[in-house]
Amino acid sequence: MGPAAYGTALGLGRRTRKENVVAKRSLVVVESPTKVKTIQKYLNSSFIVKASMGHVRDLPKSQLGVDPKKGFKPKYVVSPGKKKVLDELKKAATKTDTLYVATDPDREGEAIGWHLAQELDVDKKNVYRISFNEITERAVKAAFAKPGRIDLRKVDAQQARRVLDRLVGYSLSPLLWDKVQRGLSAGRVQSVAVRLIVDREREIQAFVPVEYWSLHARLAAKLPPEFVATLKEVGGEKASLPNEDATRALMASLDGARFVVRSVTRGERRRNPAPPFITSTLQQEAGRKLGFSAKKTMTIAQQLYEGVDVGTEGPVGLITYMRTDSVRVAREAQEEARGWIVGRLGRDYVPDAPPAYRSRGSAQEAHEAVRPSDVRREPKDVTRFLSPEQLALYRLIWERFLASQMMPAVYDTLTVDIDAGRCLFRAQGSTLRFKGFTAVYEESREDEAASAEEDPEGAIPNLEEGEVLRLRVLEPKQHFTQPPPRYTEASLIKALEELGIGRPSTYASILSTIVNDRGYVRRERRALVPTELGMAVTDKLKPYFPEIMDVEFTAQMEDHLDKIEEGERTWVETVKEFYEPFKRDLARAKKEMASEKAGEPAGEPCPDCGEQLLRRRGRFGMFLACSAYPDCRYTRDLNGGERAEELPTDETCPTCGKPMVIKHGRFGKFIACSGYPECKTTKPITLGIACPAPGCAGQLVERRSRRGRTFFGCSAYPNCKFVLWQRPVPEPCPKCAAPFTTERAVRGRVLRRCVREGCDFEREVETSVA
Repeated sequence: MGPAAYGTALGLGRRTRKENVVAKRSLVVVESPTKVKTIQKYLNSSFIVKASMGHVRDLPKSQLGVDPKKGFKPKYVVSPGKKKVLDELKKAATKTDTLYVATDPDREGEAIGWHLAQELDVDKKNVYRISFNEITERAVKAAFAKPGRIDLRKVDAQQARRVLDRLVGYSLSPLLWDKVQRGLSAGRVQSVAVRLIVDREREIQAFVPVEYWSLHARLAAKLPPEFVATLKEVGGEKASLPNEDATRALMASLDGARFVVRSVTRGERRRNPAPPFITSTLQQEAGRKLGFSAKKTMTIAQQLYEGVDVGTEGPVGLITYMRTDSVRVAREAQEEARGWIVGRLGRDYVPDAPPAYRSRGSAQEAHEAVRPSDVRREPKDVTRFLSPEQLALYRLIWERFLASQMMPAVYDTLTVDIDAGRCLFRAQGSTLRFKGFTAVYEESREDEAASAEEDPEGAIPNLEEGEVLRLRVLEPKQHFTQPPPRYTEASLIKALEELGIGRPSTYASILSTIVNDRGYVRRERRALVPTELGMAVTDKLKPYFPEIMDVEFTAQMEDHLDKIEEGERTWVETVKEFYEPFKRDLARAKKEMASEKAGEPAGEPCPDCGEQLLRRRGRFGMFLACSAYPDCRYTRDLNGGERAEELPTDETCPTCGKPMVIKHGRFGKFIACSGYPECKTTKPITLGIACPAPGCAGQLVERRSRRGRTFFGCSAYPNCKFVLWQRPVPEPCPKCAAPFTTERAVRGRVLRRCVREGCDFEREVETSVA
């Protein structure tokens, strides 16, 4: 079906008698079966909608697949497991005369469409690109009414990223195998992300706390209640109390002093709503509020975007496309939101004109913010059709979008300055006068910290200038300066975005790669902590690959990829500029980088034979081994026993109240009381995944068998003996909605599978892309 006939086929126009005679069916290709169901219901029978199940072609797994001598020409092959899918698409294409590519509206979707067009036997003049930010009847029909062509600039930008990542990954990984340990890998963006975490950890380790004190006066006025004022100035200068002696001396000077109100200042503070979500802020907020990983957030958001069966309506796309860096909102959506707000809350809650939010300079304004496809579809209306996790994320998106279109919250503020001798004390408070957007949505704690703290010192009575107050008590408090916090997924995504590293489509894969797939970073509760291996690899790469490990260089490369999409650079030119210095760095590293495989002298003799012990790195971390191997086979684990470093936690022992620490035992890491051996309280470190055994309330934990093999059991052992030998991943199964899947390596590939009986979900995890 040609471009003149598609409108009629959709019911958008009248078909002529000639068109009725010559028109053939059209093939529409999307990525997933869910998307097929959602889109098919908006089209008539002249359209065949099929799923490609993601990429149908890619670089080969078994070789570099890029020829630097021939202009970095990529060698594409049919992706593993996709031959059957491609054959079905080719068969469908023979029955049609037009191909509509309706893949996701980003570079990755554009590339999938281009590869499909290369493989399918369709006249290139009859290949059209259909793009929409939401899968609704209105959006789908509007897209088919104005089909475009595949954007080759977007394809080139995606191809440049793919080739760059392959060149780096397939070059650095063998180097690390040779110099550090087999099985290691490195990626172009992944390595910089790990460096950020390593650098932060070293800042924390080098941090020296500095003591300081604060002084607070509990005061009473003519009218209740009592209130607290904090010392701000001494002798007209900013108060500084470095230690207890200085604090006690100042308190002594206030003995008998009169506390008199110097000034009472009333004001107003307006607290503006946050913009609607973009990818990074959605991942951050879902992490803080819902405890979701970035990958889990994107998996669930994809389900909501592609379509969920909502009863008689059938499958409906509930949100707009979730990979976006634009805060733009369509006018129709703004009007829908304003109508809902006026109808439910009143006209006072909407501004005269819809709020205008500014996107980052690199944002693609063709996209929209992440929002509900129809704000009138409230969370309560879809509760019975969604899983608890889908509902939680939908509610978060729905509330945030509505709030973004509302009036600010308004607070009455009160600041009271109080003289006492040479000192100035200050009390501050605020009272909510108008709820504004907070009637719908409260931002998370980190967002609230960015705005003003509300009423930090409690309620303040009505006071008058010159009023004498009664001092109830002076309360000194000791403090210590704090090191910078460890990154969480949310704060690392924020840092990557601010530094210009990665794009909306890559944040989740960066985090998943460094935490789940590489072993360079581990999670301790929400914090991201570099492993010894992650620190060692970072230290190895930094001197030899200054550009790969440089934040500014990596951000500049992202800008180059954007310029390829804008037509200001060619992809070959960009790859060549990167590859020439990288090739020189690689040659130098192969020649000069010291190998850790031989081991480093440990400075102590072997207790069995007296020869020198060496520090070596093995599969489970650092260990000591005898230099006389194989004649002497003595080894000692440096990750366990008395030599293992104990890491602090924010927990206290439920038995004795002392701090709990992370220890390394014979069978892996665990949490124990720092008061050992007097207190022997211990608990396992969980993975944040509930045990699937029926009736069990335990969590899955990583353990090590007597033979050193890692497995995953229940924290409720021995009452629950559930065991997994594959690593569980907190990613729901997209096929049966099981709460987690597993990963394991099979012949050089990493496969993700569902463990639920009867479910055959399996897909390959890309391991070469950072």
